[in-house]
Amino acid sequence: MHNNNNETVYRLKSGKKPELLIPAGNLDVLKVAIDYGADAVYIGGQKFGLRAKADNFSIEDMIEGADYAHNAGAKLYVTVNIFAHNDDIEGVKDYFNTIKESGLEEKIDAFIISDPGIFTLAKKMLPGIDIHISTQSNNTNYLTYNFWHDMGATRVVAARELSLNEIETIRNNIPDDMEIEAFMHGAMCISYSGRCLLSSYFTGRDANKGACTHPCRWKYSIVEEKRPGEYLPVEEDDRGTYIFNSKDLCMIEYIPEMIKAGIDSFKIEGRMKTALYVAVVTRTYRQAIDDYYKDAKLYKSRMDYYREEISACTYRQFTTGFYFHKTNENSQIYDNNTYIKNYTYLGFVEEINDGLIKLHQKNKFSVGDEISFMAYDGENIHAVVKGMYDEKMTPMESAPHPKQLFYIELEKEILQDIKKGMIIRSRHCEA
Repeated sequence: MHNNNNETVYRLKSGKKPELLIPAGNLDVLKVAIDYGADAVYIGGQKFGLRAKADNFSIEDMIEGADYAHNAGAKLYVTVNIFAHNDDIEGVKDYFNTIKESGLEEKIDAFIISDPGIFTLAKKMLPGIDIHISTQSNNTNYLTYNFWHDMGATRVVAARELSLNEIETIRNNIPDDMEIEAFMHGAMCISYSGRCLLSSYFTGRDANKGACTHPCRWKYSIVEEKRPGEYLPVEEDDRGTYIFNSKDLCMIEYIPEMIKAGIDSFKIEGRMKTALYVAVVTRTYRQAIDDYYKDAKLYKSRMDYYREEISACTYRQFTTGFYFHKTNENSQIYDNNTYIKNYTYLGFVEEINDGLIKLHQKNKFSVGDEISFMAYDGENIHAVVKGMYDEKMTPMESAPHPKQLFYIELEKEILQDIKKGMIIRSRHCEA
């Protein structure tokens, strides 16, 4: 299809915009994702998901999160995507029974599942919940998608190793009502669709049960057998020693290509990320998708803005992964394992009363500092901290204690533009 400026604007077969699917590791982050424009949020319960180190959701939090999402017209998906062993089965049954007894069967829009056995169990015990097939299942061809469609799945998440051309071929060979979900932003894995044994080998923590310690980000050396303790660096040219350390995926420049490939849901990685990360990626991709559908030329003209905004959260340098060609030496980072971090997360607006903003400290800042508020419409509201007060309204110069409850004072004319829930950040922190 074409817009008024004769720029091609691709549409999915459904005629809908692609879904923007955002991760959340806890209830506060879920609300941030919804507030900044997510169409759907995916979360994990306290068991049987692949992010054991995320805060994750109790049953009560799931209920509140589902209600919050649905009240905003968004959806909630829950991961149950472990590769189950025999001794996991009874626990999964108990978990599904708890979901049924709590009333969550009517609130969860879909499960994300990898294991065929868990799939069968979910279909039997909770037939009212749709099932999406996780990327962990290595979904690389249209026969696999058709198999899962015949089994009753409503969506399959593409393996990260697929190109856009391969995804388009899949789209052309599966039923129209089978949805395709694919990653468009976030951390990449050195292994094939996350199937890695390094963490289990080194630390006993199983990556495929959600406890990965990310050994791919570690620094490695060689030790010669007869010279223990003498470490020889592993180097490729002069770039360093982080030989498994992948760049992060970023497809902000290629939304038209992803739509043309027939992808129904654009997935962001990061259930262990901060509220600042979630706010930045959600707001930026929300704007980019909406701008593209409004006017393809507008989308192209704002590319520098999108790039600048998406770099406001932590990242490791960017790559397009496998989407246009197989990965090569340029997909890795060889000289360090640290994130680039251009902004610091300070907190979010919890309340506004009597001209003061209430928040809990996430990182230290002080009176006189310039901070910014991430408005929901894409603007950033800049302000200088005029005053800070503790719970007893005693003035203070800074908030030095983690999670400290306090209040900040700004210029009165700025307050009228600030809304509850907005993320507060500061610039120019060290990497």
